[in-house]
Amino acid sequence: MLVHAVYFWLRPDLTDDERGRFASNLQGLAAIPSQGCYIGTPASTDRPVIDRTYTWALVLLFKDLAEHDQYQVHPTHQAFVAENKQYWSRVQIYDSE
Repeated sequence: MLVHAVYFWLRPDLTDDERGRFASNLQGLAAIPSQGCYIGTPASTDRPVIDRTYTWALVLLFKDLAEHDQYQVHPTHQAFVAENKQYWSRVQIYDSE
């Protein structure tokens, strides 16, 4: 099992329409084959060790590295990056297995 956790910090100057477009496009990544997909925003938990500065989280579960690698080159993923990279100021990825 490989867990691919992606955190997006959207640019603060985005319009509501641009934020909505990003959110909708992010949901489209769930259509790419994987073992599971979760998309969310920071939880209301509040402890000093919790980073709640990101805007959106995408967590994908893959059965193995090969499935992850297929996701990376999937046309839907490639289109998402190309069409949405102007919306974020930072992206951070944590992969674990």
